[in-house]
Amino acid sequence: MKLSINKRFIPVLVFLLLVAGSCKKSFLDRDPYGSLPKDDAIKNVDDMEIALSGAYTGLRAPAMFGRTIPLFGDELADNVYISNNNSNRYLDFFQVNFTVNNGNARGIWQGAYNTILNCNNIINSSVTGTPEASQFRGEALAIRALMYFELAKFFSRPYTVVGPTALGVPIILTNDPFKKPARNTLGEVYAQIEKDFKAAIPLLTLDRSTAYINDWAAKALLARMYQFKGDWANALATAQDVINNSGYTLLGLSTFNNYWRSNTVRNDGLETLFEVANDLVGNGGIDALAYFYDQAGYGDALAANAFYNLYAATDLRKGLILVGSPTRGPNARVVNKYPNSTQPDKDEVKIIRLSEVYLIAAEAAFNLNNEPVARQYLNAVATRRDPNNPLGYSSIGAQLFSDILLERRKELAFEGHRYWDLARNNMNVTRVNTAGNYTGVPLTIATTSFRRILPIPQAELDANPAIRDQQNPGY
Repeated sequence: MKLSINKRFIPVLVFLLLVAGSCKKSFLDRDPYGSLPKDDAIKNVDDMEIALSGAYTGLRAPAMFGRTIPLFGDELADNVYISNNNSNRYLDFFQVNFTVNNGNARGIWQGAYNTILNCNNIINSSVTGTPEASQFRGEALAIRALMYFELAKFFSRPYTVVGPTALGVPIILTNDPFKKPARNTLGEVYAQIEKDFKAAIPLLTLDRSTAYINDWAAKALLARMYQFKGDWANALATAQDVINNSGYTLLGLSTFNNYWRSNTVRNDGLETLFEVANDLVGNGGIDALAYFYDQAGYGDALAANAFYNLYAATDLRKGLILVGSPTRGPNARVVNKYPNSTQPDKDEVKIIRLSEVYLIAAEAAFNLNNEPVARQYLNAVATRRDPNNPLGYSSIGAQLFSDILLERRKELAFEGHRYWDLARNNMNVTRVNTAGNYTGVPLTIATTSFRRILPIPQAELDANPAIRDQQNPGY
């Protein structure tokens, strides 16, 4: 069944509401938490749709998936470096030198909570009785789960390292403007993420484009959460459900190049489960991720030469990195995974793809001591990227695990995953200073470094006495 989407959302009004909210001192000081005034509360399906549009707009913000979140996952690791010829953006991440007043950390915190509180309005509304109302509530639940997942990643130590009793982030499920919550445990946060995704899935019955979360996207994101939790049985079962039953198909040799050149959302079931949409009206412009890679834009972020050298010459993914830049010299390796930054219709930002789901299944099977199945899922991706590699990997044991991480690194590069793969596996970040990429910055970020996670923003500590003594150690 197709859902007809009303696109008359008065986008300027939604944008102004979001901007006004972001200028407040803290999400804890908002009145009330990014919701509509009580006299204008959600009363019908149209109101739900408008509020949901605001939540998706929140995901697209530069501080969120529009730029900061995916960039952090590659830059803080060993895939991406910042050129000496730069616009002074994101040097704090590159230099691993961020403090409690870091603007990027504050942007993630506030952006995520603004979006959560927008979703709370939808989830807690009294509107029911139609497929559209169920769909919109389900999407809001899934977005809320995604936001808590990102907050836990950035502001808490990895679940697989510290376990469920460590500090997570505050859970807010209502719109009480006076509530000053303490940090919940990491176990409680993950339990809420799982609960929200599971509640969302049966509500997501209508067919929308990849710009919106559907049931299979929610299941894929749930599989990712189980992966980060180290719950390998559920990670494998959930990933296999998506692989076997969703009807989505893997990106292959013949579809690869056109897929990455495309700047439109999809309805064909090829590869993309969910992406943050950028179109002619709604896009980050010069603050978008693509512009930060594009040499016609800021072009500050470049692929590390040592990473580029990991690809075989015949690997199609190597073609997503261009050699040489007119402004940064012949050794520059320019990321071209987002080739439409100078076009009126911008590139979408992939949140979850089917190839990732296969690699989640591979890692889960390996951790369940089922190496043949792990190789099956690993090679389903690897053999579709290199025509000269028809057989894929044949490794076993520790080498197989290394190959799974390597394939994740090559497949998901510039989509924000590399650092988190190292973090959840309690591995040091080791940057290789080929061609002077990492001169003057830390080459090793040890697992013991307190800067492996971000600080709780000082503005939040000032606004909320309940978390004042719950700052992450070291800050």
